Amino acid sequence: MKILRTPDARFAHLPDFAFSAHYCEVTDPDGTAVRIHYLDEGPPGAGPVLLMHGEPSWSFLYRRIVASLAARGHRVVAPDLVGFGRTDKPADQSDHTYERHVRWMSDWLAATRLSAITLFCQDWGGLIGLRLVAAFPERFARVVVANTGLPTGEGFSDGFNQWLEFSQSAPVLPIGQILSMGCRRALSEAEIAAYEAPFPDESFKAGARRFPALVPITPQHGSVAENQAAWKVLERFTKPFLTAFSDSDPVTKGGELIFQQRVPGAKGQKHVTVADAGHFLQEDKPDEIADLLHGFIASTK
Repeated sequence: MKILRTPDARFAHLPDFAFSAHYCEVTDPDGTAVRIHYLDEGPPGAGPVLLMHGEPSWSFLYRRIVASLAARGHRVVAPDLVGFGRTDKPADQSDHTYERHVRWMSDWLAATRLSAITLFCQDWGGLIGLRLVAAFPERFARVVVANTGLPTGEGFSDGFNQWLEFSQSAPVLPIGQILSMGCRRALSEAEIAAYEAPFPDESFKAGARRFPALVPITPQHGSVAENQAAWKVLERFTKPFLTAFSDSDPVTKGGELIFQQRVPGAKGQKHVTVADAGHFLQEDKPDEIADLLHGFIASTK
């Protein structure tokens, strides 16, 4: 497997992102070493808040939430998925499979030895993060899901289908513009550039290009059986489980209901609709999300 690594200089002087870089190396079954980058801020002895991003963003998405939670005494961990951010990037689209990504992040989670985790996951951060919950339920204390899902072969929204068609046909994948279009507020030029930073050219975008096609929205997709098995675990998950979907996301609109109906830990929780927020609600409402997480942890200890 050929690995690309974004030069460090691409990440210099990013707005509101004065965090130290941490790295963990995992080994793919084919023997390739893959370096995963993550943020780790706040008191190391505090219960970790794990923030998992999706497609095609990276941990920069959580910069304001990381700073706010760390200032309030939380340990905050935010990894970059393989193919994104400062993490290594397999060069071929065929290198990217759903199960490979789950394994890479499972190995990362085991190596970091995180426990008593509060998970916040959005987009592919949920497709992978919820598989981690199903694989290691004992490591998680509570879960917040936002604008995500765990599909098992059923059709998806018109918004997702439009995104899928665009992502597979556009000759150039404009990462920064995609992030900006998925927000209600206008991103600055510096913020758009920060989302472009991990990708010096199109050859670095194999993961970003491939992820939409991996979402198991038909019975013929890979990982349907694995996600069905994960749902069986989630249907027995009694720890606090909160939905915090935004009100202006055409891709995942209504997706919170399946979690509220099927996860025991979601019963009786004060589920939230984040107002005036798009798909990337972390950009639109970072203070609200930080407050939500801080309050959810405090109320469910």
